[in-house]
Amino acid sequence: MQEEDVLIGALLEDACLTLDELSRACAAPPDWVIEHVREGLMSAPGESPPAWRFSSRDLRRARQMLRIERDFEAVPELAALVADLLEELESMRAQLRRAGFD
Repeated sequence: MQEEDVLIGALLEDACLTLDELSRACAAPPDWVIEHVREGLMSAPGESPPAWRFSSRDLRRARQMLRIERDFEAVPELAALVADLLEELESMRAQLRRAGFD
């Protein structure tokens, strides 16, 4: 795999990505991820960037935030808020489906 290749595919829920893997999967520079973690807009268990591990949920959130920032020229804080709201909306829709309100 080339350094500039973007990772595409489905991740298992318990799979963990390193900082470099996450940044490639999002097609974003590692500095973008580091900045968003340090600003508290993304979570990253671990003490320092080399120790950080990201879940498939983190990957999805990062992709959403990056897309919102790029498409709407949104500041990172707004992109994070929109990502939170989209996640909440999806959760509520899933609850409605489980309750039989398709």
